[in-house]
Amino acid sequence: MMGLAGMATPSRSAEEPKRVYIIPIREDKITPQLLYLVRRGVKEAMAAKADLLVLDMNTYGGELITTMEIVDCLNEFKGDTATYISNNAYSAGALISFATRRIYMSPQAVIGAAAPVQEAPGGAGIQELQGTVKTKLISAMSAKIRAAAEKNGHNKLLVNAMIDETAELKIDDKVINEKGHLLSLTCNEASENYGVPPKPLLSAGTMTSMNELLDKAGYSGASIKYIEPTGAETIGTWLMAISPFLLIIGIVGVYVEIKMPGTVIPAVIAVIAFLLYFLGGYVAGLSGMEWALVFIVGLALLISELFVHPGTILPGLLGMVLIFVALVMAMADIYPGGPTLPTLPQVEIPLTKIIVALGASMLIMLALAKILPRTPIYRSLVSQSASGVTTIAAQEQEQKTQMGHKGVAISNLRPGGKAQFGNDILDVITEGEMIAKGSAVRIIGHSGREAIVEIAA
Repeated sequence: MMGLAGMATPSRSAEEPKRVYIIPIREDKITPQLLYLVRRGVKEAMAAKADLLVLDMNTYGGELITTMEIVDCLNEFKGDTATYISNNAYSAGALISFATRRIYMSPQAVIGAAAPVQEAPGGAGIQELQGTVKTKLISAMSAKIRAAAEKNGHNKLLVNAMIDETAELKIDDKVINEKGHLLSLTCNEASENYGVPPKPLLSAGTMTSMNELLDKAGYSGASIKYIEPTGAETIGTWLMAISPFLLIIGIVGVYVEIKMPGTVIPAVIAVIAFLLYFLGGYVAGLSGMEWALVFIVGLALLISELFVHPGTILPGLLGMVLIFVALVMAMADIYPGGPTLPTLPQVEIPLTKIIVALGASMLIMLALAKILPRTPIYRSLVSQSASGVTTIAAQEQEQKTQMGHKGVAISNLRPGGKAQFGNDILDVITEGEMIAKGSAVRIIGHSGREAIVEIAA
């Protein structure tokens, strides 16, 4: 069988050593933490133009969705790929192995038994799936892994025999797996030859160690990078799970700070929430922290539009675009060397999270707009207005005298902005409509320190 060294690899000068990246798949249970580790390893290997990516495998399996995502991730790597099974590659481990071009096994290794199962209620172990659910999962799993097996030169019938107990596997008139059983193979069984010309059933070779594999495959003297778990992957799992809530907290925090400028606490909470959002994407191997910087620039432009140069439009518009792009790209799964612009599948998940967060934030902000001015905490925090009113009572009295006053919008109200009433310039807000600069307006109420206006007849 052709060794790994004989396959196409990225161009490299003769003097430069080959590069090998090794990713450990050595968890008792495959979980999202492992996905983040694999994703980080694959992207590092792609960025370094590695010649070979090896999975160091010893696992009993794990979560189905995570397994499918790991397979998709491995499919992104265009160089040589291999799996070294040092002991076990059961269930999800077996399926992931098919996503590599060569599968090597140690003398004591076993691979197979990949039927889908689920967690029992209350976390009491695992239980077998039944009925339609089992049929659908088997169909979906087998199709994806068969495609990966065909792409990498493996016998796709092995996939069915490992996943579906109703599948029989027969080669050269020899029944390798009978119906009613899930296929599992020892090292010797996986390396047995079948067909004309003879070809090993699955194993590309029996190796006693990773070093032996690399030597025999032509990678002795190669530069080896072992992707180490950092422990941050566990933190990333939690941050990814709560990322929509972090967005909601951040958006609402900014809104409260705008409504009660100078209170600081809402702004601090918002900053922490957004930083945790970007940190989650970084730890999950989705993006770099550079998108946090893009977000900060966008936020600065938006603040400039609201408070420094109201009505200029362009800074605020550009700021909102940068903020949106940063939030999306922080969770987009982009690989080195890929298209400059992400595809829809790559941004579908972050877009969904952002839309959900925006919807929930709008509902919360509408509720706060009505409730917040009536709360004791609002009265205690907002002790004076921008014009120097030193008591809430005095502020309320002044606002009563403003009712019905007519003035002119000196900025576009979208819906917030500024308007002039005689010699006074006030922060104003509409009830949602857009009012152009220069329009006559009338005060009809107040929201906190902002005057609520409408177009004057």
